[in-house]
Amino acid sequence: MAMSEEAAAAAETPDISTGPGRGRVRLKRTALMAVPAVIAGGVLMTLTAQGVLAAQFSISGMPFTITADRLKGDGFEQFGSLDHMIKNSPNQGHTGGQVLVAVSAIKTAEITNLCQSVDLGGVNLVIHAGDAGTPVTAEDLTTDSDLLTGDASFTNIEIGGDASEYTKAGVRGKPGVFGQQADTVDMVHVNQHNYASTAAKFKLPHLKLSFSSKGC
Repeated sequence: MAMSEEAAAAAETPDISTGPGRGRVRLKRTALMAVPAVIAGGVLMTLTAQGVLAAQFSISGMPFTITADRLKGDGFEQFGSLDHMIKNSPNQGHTGGQVLVAVSAIKTAEITNLCQSVDLGGVNLVIHAGDAGTPVTAEDLTTDSDLLTGDASFTNIEIGGDASEYTKAGVRGKPGVFGQQADTVDMVHVNQHNYASTAAKFKLPHLKLSFSSKGC
C-alpha cells in the first residue's frame, strides 16, 4: 500500500552497510530522504487526483510493505502496469529496471491499524497510524504492488474490462489492459508488497515513525 500532510522525526544513528550492490549510506541521511516519500504532497498527488496513472515518477526500486487490519473503500479499480527505475539504478538487480505491478486505485478509503515499513539495509523505517480508534483516511489512493494478500469482498464488481475506460476511482489504465472495478471493496488482513503509492489526501491519526530491526 506508498503519505501524510505533516509529520516529523529525527534520529542520531551510526553508519550502516546497506547490503550487496548499494554501498554504504548514512542512515540519518537515508531516513530524511525516505520520509518525504511517505508524507509529502504536491504535483504527483494532483496528477493522481486528475486521473493520471499512479506511478508517473521513476521508482527507487526499493520495495516497501504495508499491512492493515482492515481496508474499506468506495470506488475501486485494479489493472496491470509497469513501473520504471532510473537508468542504471543500483536497485534494478535482474529486473532490467522494470517491475510488473498491479495498480490498485480507491477513490476514498479508510484503513485500520496501518503499518508501513521499508528495509534500508539492516534497519527498517517503520510507520504506524490509525491504531488508536481513528482510522487512516485517504482520497484518490493508488498503490503499485507485486504481491497483495487478504480476505476481500466487493460490490458490483466488473472483471475483464478495458482499464482505459474505467471510472470508479477516477484513474485510467492503458488501452487494451485487462482490469477489474467495483463500487466498494472491503478487505481484512491486508498485506501488500509495494513499489509506489500516491494519494491526493492522506490523513494518519496517531502517527508514529521509528527505526526497528523488524518491519511490518
